[in-house]
Amino acid sequence: MIYHLFQSLKEYDIPGQGLMTYLSFRAIFASITAMLVAVFAGKRIIRWLQRRQIGEEIRDLGLEGQLQKKGTPTMGGVIIIISILCGVLLFADLTNIYIILLLITTVWLGGLGFTDDYIKVFKHNKDGLSEKSKLIAQIMLGFAIALTVCFSGDIVVREKVDAAEITARAMDDGAVSVSDTAPAQDVVKSTKTTIPFVKNHEFDYKWLSPFKGTFGWYCKWAIYVIMIVIVITACSNGTNLTDGMDGLATGTSAIAGVVLGIFAWLSGNIINSDYLNIMYIPGTGEIAVFMAAFVGALIGFLWYNSFPAQVFMGDTGSLAIGGIIGVCAILIRKELLLPILCGVFFVESLSVLMQRFYFKYTRKRYGTGRRIFKMTPLHHHFQKEGIPALITAPKRALPEAKIVVRFWIIGIILAVLTIAMLKIR
Repeated sequence: MIYHLFQSLKEYDIPGQGLMTYLSFRAIFASITAMLVAVFAGKRIIRWLQRRQIGEEIRDLGLEGQLQKKGTPTMGGVIIIISILCGVLLFADLTNIYIILLLITTVWLGGLGFTDDYIKVFKHNKDGLSEKSKLIAQIMLGFAIALTVCFSGDIVVREKVDAAEITARAMDDGAVSVSDTAPAQDVVKSTKTTIPFVKNHEFDYKWLSPFKGTFGWYCKWAIYVIMIVIVITACSNGTNLTDGMDGLATGTSAIAGVVLGIFAWLSGNIINSDYLNIMYIPGTGEIAVFMAAFVGALIGFLWYNSFPAQVFMGDTGSLAIGGIIGVCAILIRKELLLPILCGVFFVESLSVLMQRFYFKYTRKRYGTGRRIFKMTPLHHHFQKEGIPALITAPKRALPEAKIVVRFWIIGIILAVLTIAMLKIR
């Protein structure tokens, strides 16, 4: 709103007014604002949660220090969401289509998680919303984002093509769109995305279509829609599974948020995108402001969520955080980099799937279910001892704080590797 206020007063010579035109300035202040809101408002929210006795119900899984967390306030994801919204609403361009989609994602998944936590805490139903209900809500959001990406004339990419190529493409599938921010002849609707280790860092979903011509055009967009839905659903649930230790999901998500913010700024800058030979996507620079607020909110929340946690984010925070990461990656065409950038989330989710499949398979074959890991999600494997499993290392349980910091270190390594891939062909 401050951004729009200065825009409406641009006819007047107000000192410092030009600063609001710089993405870097607005991103810094959005981050600082979100961080301060999380720290100062978070304290009041935690006290309110404590007075209302909105505490976490802890099941005894035999983990060190687990029962000491009983009664710790949950639903702290409200702090994260409020902080993000404050930073974004004040300093972002609210007419930008990418900001609108990210705000919808934050509110939708935050509301979904809040509903789940509310049922658990106030209705005393430890199961909360059914997995089917949550999945349907996530898929609905995924389709809404996907259809907007496919049909909105504001969501385009700039390709290096000549007049002959653009004309041929227009005749083939009508995939040309004009933008005010780049020449009409090279701004197009596209199903291309970024992928490492290839010459131009680009992968087109139309390559997966078995058809050509008009039917092939519909098929490639259908494939793209399905991919978007899968990414959003997987990211949201992956973060939810990772949220099992103090500060683990918060810190890991902040690391991923920094990288996505950098990618958004580079993709929205025609000079930097050309230098790095990545897609120039008009308008995505504004996403950097959103992600700056996102990271600031997480750092502020980490003030209270670090070991030993004074508050848990609950599904209110974890579902929203994962969704934001997934939607941001889709909008800047970096979704295929997520298995590397969000490798911690990916492995956590994979460990649960592997454990379930192997347990059911061995129970059917041998009559008794067997385990690959001592416990899943994976972070609990390092906390547990004395459970027979295929993977027994480490022999002794590790302290929770050590596990969290080591996962953060892995997240930083993966983040650096993801950025480095921009120059690896």
